[in-house]
Amino acid sequence: MTKKLITFLLMNLGAFFVAVNVHFFLSPNNLATGGVSGMSIVLNSLFPGISIGLFMILVNIVLFILGIIFLGFQFGAKTIYTSFALSGYVWLLELVVPITAPLSDDILIQLIIGQCIAAIGMGIVFHQRASTGGTDIIAMILNKYIKVEIGRAVLFSDLAVALSSSLLFGPQAGMYAFFGVILNGLMIDYTLQQFNANKEVVIISQESALIRAFIVGELGRGATIHTAKGAFNYEQKEVITTILGRKDLSRLKNYVGKQDEKAFITVHNMNEILGQNFKRLA
Repeated sequence: MTKKLITFLLMNLGAFFVAVNVHFFLSPNNLATGGVSGMSIVLNSLFPGISIGLFMILVNIVLFILGIIFLGFQFGAKTIYTSFALSGYVWLLELVVPITAPLSDDILIQLIIGQCIAAIGMGIVFHQRASTGGTDIIAMILNKYIKVEIGRAVLFSDLAVALSSSLLFGPQAGMYAFFGVILNGLMIDYTLQQFNANKEVVIISQESALIRAFIVGELGRGATIHTAKGAFNYEQKEVITTILGRKDLSRLKNYVGKQDEKAFITVHNMNEILGQNFKRLA
């Protein structure tokens, strides 16, 4: 129950961060950087009587209906909730903190700050194994019927929204929107890497027995032992592979350095780790 409550709160926090970007940075500058928010900003310019938050709710409803028709019920409850939570937060901000003009004359700095805030929010949402829906549904439909890769389909749909903004708001807004789409993808990837601070560590040492005991006994982590041969003299060696956080990695490096100065260690960034004591497979 505690984990579910934390997940619920984090999903709302992530959705709120994305809503802050939409309301304070994208909407006042007519920056449609893809997604349902971008579509809603474009639609709001055509039909100003309807708020962006309400448009987001309506667009999400249409997209989920299309998804059910073309894909079936493939949407998790978390994604459905987060999609409408994001729309609701934008609508609420429009009512509570109305914005009539951009916060600054510098559009670029607003775009960068806003996309950074949104990337943190999206990273939090993705870390809870949810998404904000929207263009993901369009991408899934394109993937099923045209065999376009999901990631490429999401990019195409977001770029299409950015292109429509250039037709409505002018080439400058369109170029900023294109840049925002690219920046958002890079920032989300970076944010997710920060959430997943674990590293794969591979160690080759003459003192492998001591190092293995330190990993299991002192750090309380598991390890896998491989037998390998050196390329020069065919000498058999033990190769230890383990997954550690930054703090434990620092302790391990200090320990190995004291036990064997000639030890060979490689450290790899891990995009995602599934199973056992890490993220669940399903």
